[in-house]
Amino acid sequence: QVQLVESGGDSVQAGGSLRLSCAASSFTYSVNCMGWFRQVPGKERERVADLNTADGSTVYADSVKGRYTISEDNAKNTMYLQMNSLKPEDTAMYYCAAGFWLEGRCVPGYWGQGTQVTVSS
Repeated sequence: QVQLVESGGDSVQAGGSLRLSCAASSFTYSVNCMGWFRQVPGKERERVADLNTADGSTVYADSVKGRYTISEDNAKNTMYLQMNSLKPEDTAMYYCAAGFWLEGRCVPGYWGQGTQVTVSS
């Protein structure tokens, strides 16, 4: 069982930056990717960024490309999401996920509890 705990959510002004962290308790042989998703009330959960932990490849949603960076620290079993040039439309609950890589994206098998990001104009 993999447990994921997010942190780093906050309220910031547009143009600001935040770094989200996702600490994993352990990994199983079946987990070879991690990712970040976000959701606002009344809308479907949106994929933000994926990281293939086997080869380091990354995939980003068009809406965050060039502004967000997903990374990992293997020694700490922690994944990060650096978010720059934040916009009000980035406001959402951000979720960390871990799972298996399939057809160029991470298919989640485990979820964190979420961390809130609020961007004011």
